[in-house]
Amino acid sequence: MNSKQDLKPNNQHIIRWGIIGVGNVTEVKSGPAFYKVPNSELKAVMRRDAEKAADYARRHGIARWYSNGSDLINDPEVDAVYIATPPDSHASYAIEAMRAGKSVYVEKPMARHYDECREMLEVSKQTGQALYVAYYRRTLPAFLKAKELIESGAIGKPLLVNIKLYKEAAERNQKPQEMHWHVFPEIAGAGHFFDLASHQLDYLDFVFGKITEVKGSAVNQSGLYPAEDTVTGTWKHESGVVGNGSWCFVVDKSSTEDFIQIVGEKGEISLPCFSHGNLTLKTQSGTEEFYFENPEHISQNLVHQVVNELLGKGVCVSTGESAARTSWVLDEMVRDYYKSQ
Repeated sequence: MNSKQDLKPNNQHIIRWGIIGVGNVTEVKSGPAFYKVPNSELKAVMRRDAEKAADYARRHGIARWYSNGSDLINDPEVDAVYIATPPDSHASYAIEAMRAGKSVYVEKPMARHYDECREMLEVSKQTGQALYVAYYRRTLPAFLKAKELIESGAIGKPLLVNIKLYKEAAERNQKPQEMHWHVFPEIAGAGHFFDLASHQLDYLDFVFGKITEVKGSAVNQSGLYPAEDTVTGTWKHESGVVGNGSWCFVVDKSSTEDFIQIVGEKGEISLPCFSHGNLTLKTQSGTEEFYFENPEHISQNLVHQVVNELLGKGVCVSTGESAARTSWVLDEMVRDYYKSQ
């Protein structure tokens, strides 16, 4: 750690954060939220590359930096820890932090597999430390509007959900050593499906309740990398809504797709999950478009909820319990593929 600057003691009205893993995701999407949200301060950051950790701290005006996760976790000036590493270390860091008396906010997916999620939940229960997961679409305006329209009866009784997500393969022109960790199951749990479909399926859990039945089929069509690259699945929510989805990460640019379609007895709602476009409502009265702007730091609304709940002033909508349900669904969809490997 490079700074001996004294930090003011916690007055019980401020949550003091440490971040483990200040990579690209923390530059704009999430990191600044921890020092911009009211009653929240970012006290320390960690990255295994000490030079990069120091650079991040300097650029973001953070007093302390570390190159070892345990040192940050045991910093007495840190009340809560945001874990923004790849999934293979989510469980170990989260468990260490909770056992050290720190609340935890962890990137999604919650862990590589549901079994790791269950272990994290058990430690949260044992220690009494809160556990949150970064499924921030539960707090974004377009997704909240879709939920509001459904609950107000705008499309009548919800019947079914369709998901399509088709993306080009950046890996087509890469050597294995150049590929992102997202396509290596030993790090990510599976492939791009776990990283991206997790957002969609978690949001549907938020709107329609937990998924109680799921079937999936996963294959590797391209041979570009070890993980699956194409997945199809069907599921049923406890509310009775049924869903089907298809995900492919090796299509041509002309075939790219990104939408969630929610069909009811009196109409339908559709919105993209990742391009953050418009929400479309179709009913007998016609078609209506809604336009929204996301926060500059897209995780900020959710981080605000986490801080408020830790201070006893609100409730956070994305918890370890809800995120673990999503990990169970992901596991079930690709289970047969990995059994055969």
